[in-house]
Amino acid sequence: MTATTTEPPRATAELRGLTWDHPRGYAPLEELARLDASLPPGCETVGRPLRWDRQPLSGFESTPLTALAPDYDLLVVDHPGLGAAVEADCLMPLEELFGPAELRGWRERSVGASFASYVLDGRTWALPLDAAAQVAAARPDLMAGHPLPRTWAEVRDLPVPVALCLGGPHAFLTFCSLVLAQGAEPATDGDRLVSREAALPALDLMAVLADRTPAPLRDANPIGLLRAMAAAGGPAYCPLVYGYVTYTRAGPYPLAFADAPTWRPGGPVGSVLGGAGLAVSRRRTDDLGTRGAVRDHLRRLLADPVQRELFPVTGGQPAARAAWTDAWTNERWGGFYRATLATVEAAWVRPRWPGYPEFQEAASRLLRAGLAEGRPHRALLDALDDHYRTYRERSTP
Repeated sequence: MTATTTEPPRATAELRGLTWDHPRGYAPLEELARLDASLPPGCETVGRPLRWDRQPLSGFESTPLTALAPDYDLLVVDHPGLGAAVEADCLMPLEELFGPAELRGWRERSVGASFASYVLDGRTWALPLDAAAQVAAARPDLMAGHPLPRTWAEVRDLPVPVALCLGGPHAFLTFCSLVLAQGAEPATDGDRLVSREAALPALDLMAVLADRTPAPLRDANPIGLLRAMAAAGGPAYCPLVYGYVTYTRAGPYPLAFADAPTWRPGGPVGSVLGGAGLAVSRRRTDDLGTRGAVRDHLRRLLADPVQRELFPVTGGQPAARAAWTDAWTNERWGGFYRATLATVEAAWVRPRWPGYPEFQEAASRLLRAGLAEGRPHRALLDALDDHYRTYRERSTP
């Protein structure tokens, strides 16, 4: 298991939660836990204390929830991992904790498809805590006066240092976004991942931009890439990377974020939804006290004052639309939310069938190797289709 526990549980009644190890993932949660711990006995606003552990971003993206659910009451989850967890019956459908009106309210108040991404087989398996999508990031001081590209043709022609985000599953997610920008959708056919008409231009462009990506960054995940961009040497621009609001105020070299490029002027934005949801494991939900405490924590974490005020102040990235459109929040964080809202609203929800997270990791490895080796693009697409069919067949009962 990839989780890092910093201290033993303080009490048997304590709830345990798992998030990922970037301030965006843990700072708001741990601040609430700190505030709870500072209250005198009898003044608690939630039924039981909640202690958060952290795991690496790679664990958040790829560790099966089935491996984590036995140890945690609350899990901060990535929506593609839900299929296997639902199949294994290790999560509680939230209809067992909340009524339809309350769930509908959270759906209506969340940004883009954040809520919908956690609905599978007609039931809700997580609540939208955090929202993100692949957007463009830039170092304004290194752009040499060039405006941020609006189309992929302008990205190709941009005469400043450019990088793609290719580490972990992100080579495949970049490929998907380029396909989506052309109006095609991946993974809708059981035999072919995506049409050649959209896939070949996407790979052609990826090859050009991968060659321009500095070698030390070709395996970087979003956090690693954004940290490099915020360091002295750049690079200056990345057209698709999951937005992290904290990098708008990262030391002496803050980043600017913008909507993802379109394939043609006025065309659709191609981007893959990220973000994080709060799921409830089944490990102790037979206990009514645990159920009540979990319900308390979920309601508070999704409450408007927490999403709109505490999350932004602590460097979190809330899922509530009210925070994304808030004037004060945008002023404090360099206009990040306003500048990327259209992309988040339009971002694609990935498949959630069992085995999909493993497929996107394998597809990314294949893409990275194929681009590095200069493999013919039709042959690379044939190999992607083979991977896709293999993983789909494994997921079919």
